[in-house]
Amino acid sequence: MSRGAWIRFVLVLGLLVGCAVLALNKEPRLGLDLSGGTSITLETKDSPSGVEANAENTDRAVEVLRGRVDALGVSEPTLVRSGDNRILVELPDVQDSEQAVNTIGRTAQLTVHPVVQGGLTSTEGKPSKKGNLLVPSEQGDVLEVGPQVMEGNDITGAEAVQPQNSTGWAVAVDFSGTGSDAFEKLSADAACATGDQRRIAIVLDGKVISSPEVQVACGSSIIGSTQITGNFSVAEARELAILIEGGALPLPVDVISVSEVGPTLGDAAIDASWKAGILGLVLTGLFIIFVYRFVGFLATIALASYALLAYAMLIGLGSTLTLPGLAGFVLAIGMAIDANVLVFERAREEYQANPSAGLRRALMIGFNKAWTAIIDSNVTTLLAAGLLFFLGSGPIKGFGVTLSIGVVASMISALIIARVLTELGVSNKWISRHPKVSGIGDIGRVRTWLERKNPQLMVKRALWLAISGVVTLVALAGIVVNGLNLGVEFSGGRVMEFSTTQPVDVDEARDAVGEAGFETATVQQSDQANITVRTGEISNEEAETIRQALADVGGEAEEVRDEKISASFGQELREKAMIAFGIAFAAQLIYLAIRFKWTFGVSAVVAMAHDVLIVVGLFAWLQKPIDGIFLAAAMTIIGLSVNDTVVVFDRIRERWRGSKPGELFTDMANKAAVETLPRTVNTGLGTMFILAALAILGGDSLRDFAIALLVGLVVGTYSSVFTATPLVTYLQQRWPMSKETKVKVERAPDDSGAVV
Repeated sequence: MSRGAWIRFVLVLGLLVGCAVLALNKEPRLGLDLSGGTSITLETKDSPSGVEANAENTDRAVEVLRGRVDALGVSEPTLVRSGDNRILVELPDVQDSEQAVNTIGRTAQLTVHPVVQGGLTSTEGKPSKKGNLLVPSEQGDVLEVGPQVMEGNDITGAEAVQPQNSTGWAVAVDFSGTGSDAFEKLSADAACATGDQRRIAIVLDGKVISSPEVQVACGSSIIGSTQITGNFSVAEARELAILIEGGALPLPVDVISVSEVGPTLGDAAIDASWKAGILGLVLTGLFIIFVYRFVGFLATIALASYALLAYAMLIGLGSTLTLPGLAGFVLAIGMAIDANVLVFERAREEYQANPSAGLRRALMIGFNKAWTAIIDSNVTTLLAAGLLFFLGSGPIKGFGVTLSIGVVASMISALIIARVLTELGVSNKWISRHPKVSGIGDIGRVRTWLERKNPQLMVKRALWLAISGVVTLVALAGIVVNGLNLGVEFSGGRVMEFSTTQPVDVDEARDAVGEAGFETATVQQSDQANITVRTGEISNEEAETIRQALADVGGEAEEVRDEKISASFGQELREKAMIAFGIAFAAQLIYLAIRFKWTFGVSAVVAMAHDVLIVVGLFAWLQKPIDGIFLAAAMTIIGLSVNDTVVVFDRIRERWRGSKPGELFTDMANKAAVETLPRTVNTGLGTMFILAALAILGGDSLRDFAIALLVGLVVGTYSSVFTATPLVTYLQQRWPMSKETKVKVERAPDDSGAVV
């Protein structure tokens, strides 16, 4: 064994030890769908005073909101601007979304007014002077207040304090320079007035939150700061301070989505996901060992290191782990399988062509020849993941991040760790003398049978395309006939999940919700026997009515999840989804046209659209929800579909480059499709084990995701050979293009494993 190989082995070992140290000493950051809590999306609007809702002013609003959130005492909250006018607020462990929204989502700006008259009993039927307002006060009466003299921006701070020689608490308020000047005049006027006109009203959300009476003598005024007294309790003083200081938003905000997840739901999701991941990894490893024997066993060890690599990369980058993100990690195992299968199939071919050169040389050439297909197929998946990150939101963005991390980790696992282990393994003298044990000493029974039969798949290319066309039409019919069952993310509305103390039959729950006045609500039962209710946009009072209706038939009903999406936000997300698909198709087309030829790119994109349409059509026929998780699945199907097609096209390109004059392109395409069938089947089966584990153990949240990917994987495996390949032969026949003259020279490795 060469010295260079041992050095690479030591470096790999050091990498894994470093990852293990990082994983053991740093906790991951969990998304709210796993840790539990409340997520609120706010949208800033142009203020009536002319302040524009741009990125700069939205950032100012974020800082004000941060003060409100800090006052709630939430540990490790997240407040970030999304786009120019969106603010994402994540509050771990906060289960009362209504209170959180009331505290941080107040839409109006804080204003300060002189009181004209107090003691009124109603805001209606009482004429007021032009420019004055009738507003309810905190003391239970209605005040007539004059035009505003100060805004929230004129207040620089507010905090609860305990004055000396006082048993109660007060609120200390500080003013800016302009605010101090305005309050000086306002307090001076009030000091010389009588009755309610000595009061000053602080108004927020159309309500008076405080209307203290000025306590200075006529001829005096208040400058710089003041205290609002009233024998407050500490909680009352802190709440008033939050409202005064946090009311200084430079822009009004609308709450466009609220999501609340209970901690038990997140724990169940984590438990189901890691079980699915371990089961999928074990089944996949056993399958790889069965097919590729000794090198398969070494690849399985490398595959196990993938989990450590991906986890360490996630923690090191400070990324947030979400429920779809967990699925992305599990799914990326399939990418590592694909790379190993490509290498081992190539190595088998090399050993069959020149067995006297030995196993190690065959393996090294296998790695070199599979390199371009591995890079191209993984780049297409990274393109889809990148689009999910830039165009998605919330958990979907997290899925894009973790899928990207997973792809990179899987490439390191397959191309570095697996390479080092298998290179050391096949260099063993006993393995060298027993090549069949190695797993690359023969081409395998499937490949042997295919070479003996030499099936002419492209002879029936018209039939294959006709079948694809018919299935696509059936899928489109489902979309037209049934329509798409858009989830709350795309349609707007509210989804609530309740846990009842007594088992409740879904039909009984449906009747109870209907009798409560919500006949059009969708009522379903989840894995944990919880009841899920989906409605249009409803108030909190109506949501409480639904909860009580379920409690009447289930003993007690506890809300464990609550999602609210405005209709306008849902429409925007639908439009973004369509843009994401359009960009995905265009990006894949451009990349493949550059890497291959435009005929290859068009064929791959048509096959990709065919795969996605079939999955969408199936969900339409089954009336399964089309939501953000499905969007992540559909974008992943794009990556998997192109991944499969690229492998076939890479072999076609290789045969095309080395073809002799007069050799038909259709024959070359047929031979390439047959040669890559073992890889296609083996990779597909390995990935199916993982997706099947997710479908069975992943729970409600991941079941539809896994089903979509399973169908997409089967259809994508079919379309790479029976849709994309026939189509590229027709396009080449209709628009013949000269073959690529660039010759790829394979160079034999020297003793150190390098090429010379």
